[in-house]
Amino acid sequence: MSGLADPAEFARRWAAAFDAHDVEGVLELFHDDVVFTSPLAARVVTESGGVIRGKAALRDYWTAALAERPTLRFALGSLQAGVDTLLIGFTHPGLDAPERIDVLRLRDGKVFEGHGTYPLALD
Repeated sequence: MSGLADPAEFARRWAAAFDAHDVEGVLELFHDDVVFTSPLAARVVTESGGVIRGKAALRDYWTAALAERPTLRFALGSLQAGVDTLLIGFTHPGLDAPERIDVLRLRDGKVFEGHGTYPLALD
């Protein structure tokens, strides 16, 4: 599933790079023509409408977003795999926030499409 030999190792690399605020380390896991969507991107890169296209734009977005929270930490939570998809759940230690999930579609071992998601209350 997911087309990866070791999805857990991919998730660990992803989380470790984010936890270290190593944007280049995270970007090694992504294709140059990646498309990434996120509600946070809509706020950080207002002209994007929440859709980031290409690795260079993704670098700019994550660099700006992480600069806003220099002490933000990342810890792996859940991990699920589909045919070409990983769902990586993560938390931010020290913050009272529920698990968030990034939905990542992979081709040739790298992400070509990703979606940052945030929990909603089911009132």
